[in-house]
Amino acid sequence: MTIAVDFDGTIVEHRYPEIGEELPFATETLKMLIKDHHRLILWSVREGKLLDDAINWCRERGVEFYAVNRDYPEETTDNNQHFSRKLKVDVWIDDRNLGGLPDWGTIYRMISGNKTWNDIIDEEVRHYKMSSYEEEHPKKKKPWWKL
Repeated sequence: MTIAVDFDGTIVEHRYPEIGEELPFATETLKMLIKDHHRLILWSVREGKLLDDAINWCRERGVEFYAVNRDYPEETTDNNQHFSRKLKVDVWIDDRNLGGLPDWGTIYRMISGNKTWNDIIDEEVRHYKMSSYEEEHPKKKKPWWKL
C-alpha cells in the first residue's frame, strides 16, 4: 500500500515553521509500516530548508520515506508530462482529516488489518458489550474436585 503522511500536526505537534514534539508512537508506527512493506511518502507544505529539516528529523529517528512530495523519488516535471502535485496513494494520514487524527495505534490497526473507522468502532462496541455482560454475569468457577 502507498501511504502519504503529513508532517506538522501528524508526526509532530504543529509548531510550523519550528519542529514540534513527536506525537506519541508516530515514528515507531511509521517504522512498523515500512517494515510491513508499505511505501510511505512524506507529504508536506514545507519547502527548501524547512523540508530538509523535517526529512532529517525523521531520518534521525529511523524513518526513511520512499519519496517526498511526489509519487516516486525520480519524478520530475521533465520525466512526467502529466506531473500533478496530487499524489496517487491508497491512504492519507493527516491531522486535517475529517474527524481529526486518530492515535497512531488505531492508525496501525486500521492499515495492518485493512479496517475502516466503522470496523474499529464496531470492535470497540462489541468489546464494551462483552465486558459489561461478563461483569453482570460472571462465570461460576468449577469446584477444584470436579476437574
